Amino acid sequence: MIQGKPVNKMGGQGFGRRLSRDIGRWLRKSAKSAAAGVVLGALAGALASGSVSARETPSGTAPSAAASSVALTALPVQAQDTHQRILSGGPFPYAKDGSVFGNRERRLPGQARGYYREYTVATPGSSNRGARRIVCGGREPKTPDVCYYTQDHYASFQRISR
Repeated sequence: MIQGKPVNKMGGQGFGRRLSRDIGRWLRKSAKSAAAGVVLGALAGALASGSVSARETPSGTAPSAAASSVALTALPVQAQDTHQRILSGGPFPYAKDGSVFGNRERRLPGQARGYYREYTVATPGSSNRGARRIVCGGREPKTPDVCYYTQDHYASFQRISR
């Protein structure tokens, strides 16, 4: 005994409690991993059987149908200015304007890489690029097939109608 506390043979006080706690944590982590594996396995099976499409949104609609439409004139003045710059080919105030938009979240209709380009919409009072963007798609940046506006940094899009 050291200061009235039992010492176990492994050389420390409370070793058994720590070991028990660590094993409990490991088991909880393993249970979470196993549950995730079951969910992923079920999803993979559903995709393989064709009962679920990887291109559908949770509501079952295609990404292009999920985007609402907005008139160009209803957008903020800064977005209208950015849209005009796109059609004119610039100049653009930010270095990233005109860069390829990857559409990794698949919120826009699927296209080949390089189809979509992103442009910053100035946000008054913001010291950085802010969250507002216009994303246009097409072969020629000056003559896009379609443009989308997002005010929440790609979380949602509205198709711009002229």
